[in-house]
Amino acid sequence: MDWMVAASSVAAVLMGIGALFVRMRAAKRPASAKKIIMPPLFMSTGSLMFLFPEFRVTWLELLEAAAVGMVFSLLLMKTSKFEVRDNDIYLKRSKAFPIILMSLLVIRIIGKLVLSTAIDVGELGGMFFILAFAMIVPWRIAMYRQYIKLKRQTPINAIHAPQIKTPLS
Repeated sequence: MDWMVAASSVAAVLMGIGALFVRMRAAKRPASAKKIIMPPLFMSTGSLMFLFPEFRVTWLELLEAAAVGMVFSLLLMKTSKFEVRDNDIYLKRSKAFPIILMSLLVIRIIGKLVLSTAIDVGELGGMFFILAFAMIVPWRIAMYRQYIKLKRQTPINAIHAPQIKTPLS
């Protein structure tokens, strides 16, 4: 079972590094409501793991994991801001985001190593899914609200309207 904890920790590190690259690439392209909403929807399919008894958690474990995830999401919310550039809304690069993301990853790995001695690996997987989901959902809701607010404040809507060419233009 220890190899499973180690393997999942390595996978978490690789996914964290992947998330950093995705975030850096995303800052180069305009944001959209779809790009903000889709990740939690795709991640929600992971809840199918709870169909299997080995992944099920107690109500207390669910509450603990969700509470930790929501606390972690506050840090991500602080580093996710949007800006208007070239008549589009972009995710603003934050120098603190990679540090915070990696710090949260290290905290999660340490937590997993400590908890793996007392909690079954399947339940632990369920708890860490809940933690991650409880972290991404509030963060993305905050991003979506910020995006919509900025979109309403700027005349961007007119820019994205189809340009009609006339014979004189």
